[in-house]
Amino acid sequence: MNTVRWGMIGCGDVTELKSGPAFYKAPGSALVAVMGRREEAVRDYAARHGIARFYTDAQALIDDPEVDAVYIATPPDSHLEYSLMVAAAGKHCCVEKPMSLNAEQSALMQRTFEQAGLHLFVSYYRRSLPRFQQVRDWLQDGRIGELRHLTWTLCKPPSEDDASSANWRTDPAIAGGGYFADLASHGFDLFQYLVGDIVDVAG
Repeated sequence: MNTVRWGMIGCGDVTELKSGPAFYKAPGSALVAVMGRREEAVRDYAARHGIARFYTDAQALIDDPEVDAVYIATPPDSHLEYSLMVAAAGKHCCVEKPMSLNAEQSALMQRTFEQAGLHLFVSYYRRSLPRFQQVRDWLQDGRIGELRHLTWTLCKPPSEDDASSANWRTDPAIAGGGYFADLASHGFDLFQYLVGDIVDVAG
């Protein structure tokens, strides 16, 4: 196909600037439908972004014959359910990070798509940024020497909003691992992009 027609589940903050517009601005990609639980909000999102159709039911979006692939832009607690629905419909899927609530869910998602012969992507975009591609080139060319050790520290206190409200990022039932899973997962993805797959883990 010349153009992949995407349907998007969720229309929160992450989709306003970072991801949503990319699906209709990138060559060979079109965002044709969006789903949100609140009709007023999803109708407004669709109008502002020029999206042809909107839904308040995820299954209806997934079953839309004009949708080739689905982007899941909801908090992690719904990623497993929605992704399995997408796989059952025989469609490819891109899911926001973190991939799910835990490793077992992620493994199930991966197995399901592999067995169905479908693609499953996680939305780690930083490896495509020029500054990280430059670092990778330097490492591969040996311009900064042999990499023997890597140390990374992430310290982030709760934001004012997270500390004063029930934001999903700090609710273990919704977020799984809080800031660590939400933000540090970017780092782990970058490490694998820069120096290769992680082969042994202890903790």
